[in-house]
Amino acid sequence: MILKPFQISNLIINKSNFFLLYGQNEGQKNEAIEKIFNLGYTKNIFRYDEDEVFNNYENFVSEISNKSFFEDKKIIVISRVSEKIFSLIDDIKNKNIEDVKIILNSKPLDKKSKLRSNFENGKDLVCIAFYNDDNLALGNIANKFFAEKKIPISRELLNLLVERCRGDRINLKNEISKIEAFMLNKNKISVEEILKLTNLAENYSFSELVDACLSNNKKKTLNIINENNFSSEDCVAIIRIFLSKAKRIMALKRMEDEQKNIDECLKNYRPPIFWKDKDVVKQQISHWSLEKIKNLIFYLNDLEIIVKKNNLISVNLLNNFILEQISFSN
Repeated sequence: MILKPFQISNLIINKSNFFLLYGQNEGQKNEAIEKIFNLGYTKNIFRYDEDEVFNNYENFVSEISNKSFFEDKKIIVISRVSEKIFSLIDDIKNKNIEDVKIILNSKPLDKKSKLRSNFENGKDLVCIAFYNDDNLALGNIANKFFAEKKIPISRELLNLLVERCRGDRINLKNEISKIEAFMLNKNKISVEEILKLTNLAENYSFSELVDACLSNNKKKTLNIINENNFSSEDCVAIIRIFLSKAKRIMALKRMEDEQKNIDECLKNYRPPIFWKDKDVVKQQISHWSLEKIKNLIFYLNDLEIIVKKNNLISVNLLNNFILEQISFSN
């Protein structure tokens, strides 16, 4: 059965236990899952990657069959799925399991995909495609939000906000939440305040730069440096992102020493690590020792002070630091 994202609310959810959500729009996928929660499955959710399921396949299917794992209505979200996941759906369908909704989260699938075809043609299966948002769709989301909150905003500011979110509704929702908090004791907001309050579109590439560097991905790091013209203000923002991610690595290294299972560490870490970032974080953890990441954090604190005192050469200082990190392996 093929549905559009907006049709989920009209679906008689109890008649469908299996959902395939495919495409690049993770923000809209999250909204779809929330809608399913709101249709009576709000209490319990369990998240897995496909590899986790197949590494313990028999036990996973057995727990569902025996309901030892499920005392009430539950949702299981399995991310990063491939074509082979349909064998699991077949097994579970044959066991007539009730009160469990299984949501498969996949990357874009072409028309030749057997997984997509099976879900599109199955009467008791639901298939929903999630395509990238354009600026018009994001503008409508933002405009609806401001109207509901009774926050006055001009078309100029609305367009500016949308442009700075780089086509990602997750970024947009993060930014409008900031504006909502900022407007608690105000009745208007200026262009200058929008610029200061919201992240630059480039800031999202800042995060990619830091992730690539901390993962020792030399090619990607150099590509991002070469494609961007960073300002002195950008340098401070990038260093702070380095600090935040380095502290996360240090915390995970300590958890790994105690638990000895990196997948469990990633699962239990708070704030949660989004599934698409887990591979990158794993690379970072394997690349850095606890001692070296501690030293990096001390160095970054010093670097931020040096950069602020040497505004004219701040970009050179930052570039030299990044090049040093990818020039030497642990």
